[in-house]
Amino acid sequence: MIIKEIKKNIIHIIAITEKNLKFKLRFKFNLIISYIYPVIGIIMPLILMGEIFNFKKKFGPWSTDNFIIYQFIAYNLILLKSMISEFPGLFSKEKYWETLPALIIAPFRRINLVFGIFFSSLIMISVPFIFFFILSYIILPIHFLTILFIIALYFFIALIFSGIGIVIGVITISKEGYTGIINFIITFFFWFSCLSFPFYIYPEYIRNVTIYNPLYYIFDILRLSWIENNVILTITSHSLSFLIITLGAILLPLIGVYIFNKIYRKYGIVGY
Repeated sequence: MIIKEIKKNIIHIIAITEKNLKFKLRFKFNLIISYIYPVIGIIMPLILMGEIFNFKKKFGPWSTDNFIIYQFIAYNLILLKSMISEFPGLFSKEKYWETLPALIIAPFRRINLVFGIFFSSLIMISVPFIFFFILSYIILPIHFLTILFIIALYFFIALIFSGIGIVIGVITISKEGYTGIINFIITFFFWFSCLSFPFYIYPEYIRNVTIYNPLYYIFDILRLSWIENNVILTITSHSLSFLIITLGAILLPLIGVYIFNKIYRKYGIVGY
C-alpha cells in the first residue's frame, strides 16, 4: 500500500514536471535570455573589484586569486533566485487559463505540485549551472567531498527559494495587491546579502544591517566552503551559517505549503 502511494506521488510529480518543461521550452528565446542575464550581473563586480584590488589586496578571504569563484557562485545563485519568481509566474498562468482550481482540487497532494515546479525549475537552469560549476572547479579545484557538500548547499538554497516562491505565488493568486510589497521586501534582503561584493568592502553601517540578514549567512557558507576546501572546517567555523541554511531548507518549504493551504482556503483565487 505504501509503495503504491509512493509510486502514485512520483507519477504526479513527473507529470507536473513534464508539463512545466514543455511550456518553458516553447519560449526558447526567453530561456536563452534568462541564461545570459546573470552574466551581466557578474561582469560589473569583476571589473570594479579588479580595479579595487590594485589598491587593497584582500577583503576578508577574497583577493584577485579567488574572487572569480565568488562571481561564478553569484551567477549560480542568481539562476537559483529565479525559482522565487517561478512559482508566482506559473500560478499566474494557470490562474489566467482558469486551470488552477482544477489543478489544486485534483486528487493528489499539493506538495506534489510544489515538487513538480521545483524539479522543472532545476532542470531548466541545469545546463548553465553545471557549466559555471565546472568552470569554477577548473579555476580552483576542490576535493570530492567538498563538491558533494557544495552541491548539497546549492540544493538547500533551492529549497529555501522555493519556499519563498510558494508564499509569493499564493499571494499572487489570492491577495494580488500585496505582491509588490512582498517583492520589495525580497529585493531588500538581496540588496544586503553581499551577493556580488564581499562583506568587508561595504562601510560599517551597511555591514551592521547585513549581519542580520539570513541570506548573507546562506550565501557566505557556500562561497567559503569552496575556498576553504575542508567540510569539517567550514561547518565548525561557520556553524551559525550552517544552522541557518539547514533549518531554512527544512522549514521554509513546509511553511510555504502551509501558508499556501491556509490562504487558498480562506481567500480562494481572486482577480479573474
